[in-house]
Amino acid sequence: MLEEVERWLATRSWSVTERPLHRVMAAKRSSGQTVSVVLPALNEEDTVGDIVAIIRHDLMQQVPLVDEIVVVDSGSTDRTAAVAAAAGARVVHRDAILPRIPAVPGKGEVLWRSLLVTTGDVVCFVDADLREFSSDFVTGIVGPLLTDPDVDLVKAMYDRPLGGAAGQGGRVTELMARPLLNMHWPQLAGFVQPLGGEYAARRSLLEQLPFPVGYGVELGMLVDALHLVGLDALAQVDVGVRKHRHQDGQALGRMSAAIYRTAQLRLARGHLIRPSLTQFERGEDGFEPRTYSVDTEERPPMVEITEYAERRVA
Repeated sequence: MLEEVERWLATRSWSVTERPLHRVMAAKRSSGQTVSVVLPALNEEDTVGDIVAIIRHDLMQQVPLVDEIVVVDSGSTDRTAAVAAAAGARVVHRDAILPRIPAVPGKGEVLWRSLLVTTGDVVCFVDADLREFSSDFVTGIVGPLLTDPDVDLVKAMYDRPLGGAAGQGGRVTELMARPLLNMHWPQLAGFVQPLGGEYAARRSLLEQLPFPVGYGVELGMLVDALHLVGLDALAQVDVGVRKHRHQDGQALGRMSAAIYRTAQLRLARGHLIRPSLTQFERGEDGFEPRTYSVDTEERPPMVEITEYAERRVA
């Protein structure tokens, strides 16, 4: 590990307990900064309501840390939108945001569009499939941004159990993302959960970043933020344990392909020779190929979007 990373781990890796809520609230009051929480959601009716309710109770009603909760629905066919709204979130459909640019499927697409329908100086992203959710996820990653003006982006770190085994989750992280980062961006080797969906950043940073439309968004954001603001502006906070729905091996394969593509584009700023992934499923006549396209599109920095610039002027 680089000496620079060892120093970073000692100075930019914290526990949620190091910033008590009263200290975070004092920093928020003195700075006047506002906080938006965004939940990207697709068919998460079983979990999104509890997450929204806990954030509203703990961080809006008990203490005014969070100024708005926005659930961006990316085309759910279940009751995700209704459940989120009933729990107290403002629900916006992905396709209703920036309609002049047709939306494409993907998590990064939703996160990018969320910048247009939120107002917070600090934007906090939380996945909508978390179980046994704690508001520490929000206070942990928002806290450093309110208390430390030199920090621009904070990732949550946590244990990810898989079934009954501790620490076995995060298979794409261990098999794809961590090797890529260690080999090509060793300054980022200290991140425990580089692909984790819980992170917060200053709007002033997010609006300058391109957003891969799919699963490559987290890796792309880390790499681009490193080049834009430097390692010392990035941090991570231990928030305990993350429990969520796990995907099957083939879905993880598609995720890995998108992440590899995101890394490859940043390494060479070139083009994939074949932007697709073929996987195999056993059928009646043996193994049958299934070919999926790999996300090759990215959204430009939000500051380049006319509607966003006009909103800021207004």
